[in-house]
Amino acid sequence: MTGGGPALVTYRATAAIDGTVVADSARCVRVDVPDAAPELWFPTRDVDLAALDAADAVHWRTGADELAAHVAFDHDRVVVLLLDAADTGGTTPTPTRFPNWGDAADLVRIIDVRPDADGRFVSEPFWDWRRPIVEGSQMLGQSIVAASRRAPGRRAVAASMVFTRAADARSPYAIELDEVAGGRTFSAFATRATQGDRVCAAGTVLLDVTAPDVLRHAEPAPDVGAPADAAFHDMSVTGRELRVVGDAYDGDPDAPVGPPELDVWVRFRSLPDDPAIHAGLVAQFTGHLSIAAAMRPHDGIGQDHAHVTLSTAVNAISLSLHADVRADQWLLYHHRSTFAGDGMTHSECRIRDEAGALVGSFTVDCMVRAFGDPSRGDARTAL
Repeated sequence: MTGGGPALVTYRATAAIDGTVVADSARCVRVDVPDAAPELWFPTRDVDLAALDAADAVHWRTGADELAAHVAFDHDRVVVLLLDAADTGGTTPTPTRFPNWGDAADLVRIIDVRPDADGRFVSEPFWDWRRPIVEGSQMLGQSIVAASRRAPGRRAVAASMVFTRAADARSPYAIELDEVAGGRTFSAFATRATQGDRVCAAGTVLLDVTAPDVLRHAEPAPDVGAPADAAFHDMSVTGRELRVVGDAYDGDPDAPVGPPELDVWVRFRSLPDDPAIHAGLVAQFTGHLSIAAAMRPHDGIGQDHAHVTLSTAVNAISLSLHADVRADQWLLYHHRSTFAGDGMTHSECRIRDEAGALVGSFTVDCMVRAFGDPSRGDARTAL
């Protein structure tokens, strides 16, 4: 979030106390609060005031000034949901618990870095109040977009990045490109993400004009069922739907163990018709679930421990894009952790479209280590 005044929310929202819906509105107002959780204000005309009178007053409060005739709720004690019917064609609304990270439009704005100087692009600050650290895969996606802007008419076919220092999401940072090659078919760039005088990440992006097949083959697609068969998962971004095969993603350390694999369907509600943005968003998701896949076979260890008792971070990602990708159509991300040990994990991953075609492959190397002092969890950066 970036802070600011009230903004109309484009989703229907509900609020429930002890399972009873006390508010239902398509006219809510969101207020981003710097360094704190955002607030969602319901118009009083869409609130069951009688139910509120019967409830404990600590659950809610009334507004003033611009928010007069509005009510906000205590997020810790009231379940506030944003409901997006558009993700599923207007049938079953997909719920996102509020307060949330943001919307798909925020991701597009972040990924679409703006040119600032020759070979330099700038990222707009946007952060999660709970942990304002830039995701490594976000910088990878931004590098793909920046390189695509520098070499129009060519498709990103390979991109890799090593993440050396944590970047503060509350401050701007730059994606810098140095052209390594610019031939008739291929363009190559060395990339760096810098914040002030610090290099936070470095890598390469390769782009190609592509060519007709001389040969073609691909691994067969796994039999995981359709997106509709998978369980919806709330990852705190409205306008982006996630469905987990076998409902296998659970941060609870006491969840049942399973193989070191996670299959997740991902689709954005709507996106600009811009191939660079689609490729950047596909890359942005590559850093999300490989650590969870590595933890899955181990009893008593889960992602709920991350940044609390365990120091976790993505150290490196290498992505190959085998085709033009559309992030507003279903994509299956298959994560398989092939090794965990010595405080590191390694995953070999695939991306497929809904028809089963292999459109991307990526590897992820991550850190999973115990904090010396668990009480210092969020106060310490992973790198």
